Amino acid sequence: MSEESKISKAQQKAVAKYMKNNYDEIKIRVEKGKREIIRQAAEAAGESVNGYIKKAVDQRMEQDCKK
Repeated sequence: MSEESKISKAQQKAVAKYMKNNYDEIKIRVEKGKREIIRQAAEAAGESVNGYIKKAVDQRMEQDCKK
C-alpha cells in the first residue's frame, strides 16, 4: 500500500463523524443479479452506483410532484 493511500485512524474517525452528521442511510434490497445490472448501468453512465440511484430517485420524485 502506498503512503498516499494510507488513512490514519483519526482521518477515518473524522470521516465517519462527518458522514453521521450530514447524511442519512437507506438500505435497499434488489433481486439476485440486479445489483450487477445496476452497477453496469451506472458505469455506462459514468456514475457511481450511489450517484446513479440518487439521480433516479430525484427524477422520480420530480416527476411525481408534477402531478
